[in-house]
Amino acid sequence: ERKIMAVGPANWQKACFVPTKSDNLVVGFRMWLKKYSGGQFNWGGKFDATLPPTLPREQLMDRYWSHVVNCKSCNAAHKSLNALEVILQVVSVVSVGIVAATKQNAMSMATRATIVSFAVICFAASKWLSHFVYKTFHYHDYNHALR
Repeated sequence: ERKIMAVGPANWQKACFVPTKSDNLVVGFRMWLKKYSGGQFNWGGKFDATLPPTLPREQLMDRYWSHVVNCKSCNAAHKSLNALEVILQVVSVVSVGIVAATKQNAMSMATRATIVSFAVICFAASKWLSHFVYKTFHYHDYNHALR
């Protein structure tokens, strides 16, 4: 809207790139607005034409507070994945604790190596899951020009 205000409501095409068929409703609405009201709404003097300040990008694009908290299935998935992350971390610590607490001769070296490997895999999976949850359910900045 700020870009449209800068070029003027009559020249909105210069501020917006609408190349696809799915944009036809936007184009149709803007044409209707231009034809019947000069490109802008007449609010009868109740509101001024100034736009509020732009919110920070993190607040605009934050998925957690704008969607996940209010969506039953996303909220359940978020809680489940967080619980799975904690379970993987606990299993990792308990596995290392079992290996450390047992006597040297009570467990074969292959079994010890297997349990420690399992602990490392669980820990790595919990870290990957933590990254996945953050990227999926929270704000994740992405600059297309840099990727």
